[in-house]
Amino acid sequence: MRVKDELKQEALFEATVKLVNKIGFASSSVSKIAREAKVSPATIYIYFQNKEDLLVSTYKQIKQQLSEAILQDFDENGDPREVMRQAWHNAFKHVVENYSYIQFSEQFSASPYAYLVNRIEVEHFFLPLQNMLNRAKAEKILKDVPSDLLGVFLFFPIMTMANPKLCENLNIDEQLINQAFDMAWDAVKR
Repeated sequence: MRVKDELKQEALFEATVKLVNKIGFASSSVSKIAREAKVSPATIYIYFQNKEDLLVSTYKQIKQQLSEAILQDFDENGDPREVMRQAWHNAFKHVVENYSYIQFSEQFSASPYAYLVNRIEVEHFFLPLQNMLNRAKAEKILKDVPSDLLGVFLFFPIMTMANPKLCENLNIDEQLINQAFDMAWDAVKR
């Protein structure tokens, strides 16, 4: 049995993101991904069962990296507004620095491959955030609406602001980021 190489795994991850964003899921064959990653097509099968497994694993890795960024210095028991402000800033920075991952994730979420993901497994990455939101709802700090709806109003503005095609005329600086957070918070607070 061949030993797994982290550099090859990372190369496959990056190649998958790059090709899917450039030519789409259907055109991103195993051989094209391997060529982009500068590995043999057989190498992919050391790490993944098939193309579907590669795509699902790439999506889950993107979500895990996003959760790790959001939860950096996260204090589940802290003041919800300040905890969320920190998480929001962390998310914004990560999304801006890794926008190609967000593009892949958005395409994936709208594809039939999304049904292959264990949603509970992905939600587990964000469990501390979910717990904090539930506590803030229980303490009547946030509106008592489904958590997914809170997420839409809190985090989707980040995706829009970070998209260079949608916000090319915005001068995004610290003040604007803070204003955007305040607007998102105002949408979900009681």
